[in-house]
Amino acid sequence: MKLYDDKYIKNIVLLGSVKSGKTTLAETMVFEAGLSQRRGTVEDKNTISDFHEIEHQRGNSVYATLLHTDWRDYKINIIDTPGLDDFVGETFSALRVADTAVMLINAQYGVEVGTELTWNYTESHRIPAMFAVNQVDHPKSDFFSAVEAIQESFGPAAILMQYPLNEGDGFDCIIDLLKMTMYKFPPEGGKPEKLAIPEAEKERAAEWHNQLVEKAAENDEELMELYFEKGSLDEDEMRQGLKIGMLNREVFPIFCLSAKRNMGSGRMMGFIDNVAPSATEMAPEKTADDRELPCDPAGPPVVFVFKTLMEQFLGKITFFKVCSGEISEGMDLVNGDTGETERLNQLFIMSGKNRQPVSKLVAGDLGATLKMKGTKTNHTLHGKDFPISLKPIDFPEPRIRTAVAAADKKDDDKLGEALREIQAEDPTIKAELSPELRQLILWGQGELHLNLVKWRLENIYGIKVEFIEPKIPYRETIRKAATATYRHKKQSGGSGQFAEVHLRIEPHEEGMDDPTDLTVRGKDEIDLPWGGKLVFYNCIVGGVIDAKFLPSILKGVMEKMQEGPMTGSYVRDVRVMVFDGKMHQVDSNDISFKIAGAQAFKEAFRNANPLVLEPLYDMEVMVPEDLMGDVMSDLQSRRSMISGMESQGRYQLIKAITPLAEQHRYSTTLKSLTQGRASFRCSFREYAPVPQEIQQKLTATE
Repeated sequence: MKLYDDKYIKNIVLLGSVKSGKTTLAETMVFEAGLSQRRGTVEDKNTISDFHEIEHQRGNSVYATLLHTDWRDYKINIIDTPGLDDFVGETFSALRVADTAVMLINAQYGVEVGTELTWNYTESHRIPAMFAVNQVDHPKSDFFSAVEAIQESFGPAAILMQYPLNEGDGFDCIIDLLKMTMYKFPPEGGKPEKLAIPEAEKERAAEWHNQLVEKAAENDEELMELYFEKGSLDEDEMRQGLKIGMLNREVFPIFCLSAKRNMGSGRMMGFIDNVAPSATEMAPEKTADDRELPCDPAGPPVVFVFKTLMEQFLGKITFFKVCSGEISEGMDLVNGDTGETERLNQLFIMSGKNRQPVSKLVAGDLGATLKMKGTKTNHTLHGKDFPISLKPIDFPEPRIRTAVAAADKKDDDKLGEALREIQAEDPTIKAELSPELRQLILWGQGELHLNLVKWRLENIYGIKVEFIEPKIPYRETIRKAATATYRHKKQSGGSGQFAEVHLRIEPHEEGMDDPTDLTVRGKDEIDLPWGGKLVFYNCIVGGVIDAKFLPSILKGVMEKMQEGPMTGSYVRDVRVMVFDGKMHQVDSNDISFKIAGAQAFKEAFRNANPLVLEPLYDMEVMVPEDLMGDVMSDLQSRRSMISGMESQGRYQLIKAITPLAEQHRYSTTLKSLTQGRASFRCSFREYAPVPQEIQQKLTATE
């Protein structure tokens, strides 16, 4: 295998909505370069990148897959990503190591919700991007409407590089505005014939070529001077200007193609070779402490792990980018996150499930290795003399949850271990055993995401599981002050138990003054693990309760706060004043005062106008304008408060505050309402009182 120089390595990520043709384009790029003898199809379930059983069952990508191709002395690493936002973690991993994003647009539909979302991801990662309008051979193709939607959504920096002639069933020609040439393809696709632009197209092509020249010139002062001097730029000068513009995210070239018929992919690959930036031309990597690491093949060896994958018969595969220096088979590197030394026993470049052994990899390249011990996604490996930890991928928080349980209780431990492995592989999944809810809660990005976990548990790990509607982590608090007295007395021969506690409870608010009608002798402010505060005052006068028993009273109060008197939920934002009581010289002890404190707190709480709180979430729903009414109605039926709306091109961003109790299966409902054309994000906002009728239902059995 040829060891490529860093500047001849190009890393691209294919992004786009479902059915935009990412997997087909990846397959065609490998075939076009002669690295594959046959061109697989998604329908025949034999593509290089969609090789997992679940992908064959679903008919679309679930995992981001790394493959590569060679094109005119360049190596192009390709990461094919899923089109569904449920698998956004795969997209984030790919964006972290790619140097150019290729945004695929379906020529029938133009810019979709999925396009908007993935575009926002390229914005947050500041990665150069280009557009490929695919399927221009489809009978319903509308290339120029798609271009109009791209420019309307993403601005005038999106610039036409080429356009189709005879789009639809008769598509066979592309007018290239950089080379000012027409490419005519044979019926079976492949290598085109280069022809002069037809007379009828010359005026239109010249106008768009001049726009492209101006766009290339405006990104560099020297090029602008040349443009004013000559009135134009030659092809190499245009390439230079376009590259600068792409690096600054001020130029987003638009291409057209039919990936399925292999028409236009070779021309786009040529542009990637000649214009799209390599890793060495990108901004330096940032370290966790905000230093910079240039992508220098002569630098110290540094590797960043962007993905791990558990394969049933291989074990763990670790995917990485060489961010600096050169690595070789058998090299020892130190994990900057754990301090452990790892040996690179094997090095591979990947094409789907196929691994090609290599002896070395240089800065900028992507590769994989097997059987790393403690190295996970987001870890950095470095040479012994160059300690460093690169900035990790900031994965999005999960959006929906379910409770999960093993169908057979004897599989509980096995289930926990399997979920730990799955979390290590996919950081957008979270599993936590909630002592509060007494459920194992599984968080993910959407119903499909959670169903993938279930499929893996059952088919890979052999654990039958059930999904159960999760309980809601309510909270309890109070609205007024109340006082209670409790005497605990127990005599059963020998030493007995005795304690009497008088206490007052009040709602706690930040910044409130200490009580003035009691003598405050001590104060504990406790930030509760579940949120909110407990402020505990010692207001004992005259030694009626020995100070040594105050911690026991506090312990009793804390235990009762972990199982609130109304619904059994955690209690928050209360202050407690112990102001009187009695003790016995012989029978008083810690356990007596703990019991008395707990029971006095419980009685006072019930008399303090108790209130049940529920978790509220900020929700943002991106929806096409024509479907906004249905989505709004559904949100309002879920007790949502609409807090705002923003127009984003042909879409509306609805902002709402929605109770967690109303979000179960929202992902499925939204897909059904919008035929999969909407997406949502949510994040915890605050706890707020439930409506009175709901509180009555929640406390009816108490």
